[in-house]
Amino acid sequence: MNKKTDAKRTHDDWPSVNATVAPLVQALIDNAADLRVGVTRGSLGECRIDCGVKAVGGLEAGRIMAEICLGGLGRVALEAADPQSSWPFLVTVHTSQPVLACLGSQYAGWSLSAKEDGKKYSVLGSGPARAMGSSEKLFDELGYRDKADSACLVLEAEGPPPAILVEEVAKACGLAPDRLTFVYAPTSSLAGTVQIAARCLEVAMHKSHELHFALDHIIDGIATVPLPPPSPDFIKAMGRTNDAIIYGGRVQLYVSGGAKEARELAEQLPSLKSKDYGKPFADLFAAVKGDFYAIDPMLFSPAMVTVTALKSGESFEAGYIDTAVLSRSFS
Repeated sequence: MNKKTDAKRTHDDWPSVNATVAPLVQALIDNAADLRVGVTRGSLGECRIDCGVKAVGGLEAGRIMAEICLGGLGRVALEAADPQSSWPFLVTVHTSQPVLACLGSQYAGWSLSAKEDGKKYSVLGSGPARAMGSSEKLFDELGYRDKADSACLVLEAEGPPPAILVEEVAKACGLAPDRLTFVYAPTSSLAGTVQIAARCLEVAMHKSHELHFALDHIIDGIATVPLPPPSPDFIKAMGRTNDAIIYGGRVQLYVSGGAKEARELAEQLPSLKSKDYGKPFADLFAAVKGDFYAIDPMLFSPAMVTVTALKSGESFEAGYIDTAVLSRSFS
């Protein structure tokens, strides 16, 4: 397999994800009533967009959230699959900039935590603001840092961030708080369900990185997952969105380089390679007593993968859609 290089690289030709996403954020604000989202200003002037806490939100709000997570560099669609299937609707994601869109923006890698009025607020931030303010080492590997006059962060959360956290993000991004937008929705909401399910391609990109595949060799990508039903129970909701990817996600990657490397990537990417494969995620989470880090990280992968080597035209497929586990999880 192609090994990622230790050589310092830069991607000065990559676009600004925060500038690119700005029209999507503005459209979410302009169409707030139609999309049933709530737009307010926080105490520091930050824009807060509620897509599923007090606001109703919905599938379309979640679809737009997912495109915002991708830094405006991807397209997310709600589509129909086999009408005979128990779960006939799909979330499909495509980006022609899979490394930047998925790893440089969508990946939930910015760990944020603060206390206010005795209450702890902990969240993983995703979206384009990461590329400006997060200290993740991943950005050194990507050779990319964004510069823009505004930034947007997406939070899988039960409420907006407290002022102390807004200040922290603003300082890290080098912006005034009123130049920040926070888009948030809980896992149990319709919008949260869509935006999390829309991470199938990102999960494949992250695992490719963990497998030390050369990221610059991933030219294009597309992924689809069954749209899971939401649940008011957080554990069930989290389980279903993970299961949609782990047991129902399908990814196609187009790579440069040799057929041998493409075959090796296809063989190692699917979730069935994990020792924890086979149970609904909620059951697995209960078995480890809620210790997320006790779960094999290699489980977080799509169920089925096709990798096409552009140089030879050969395609390599591995994994399968596990409808039995999906049915247990979604019912």
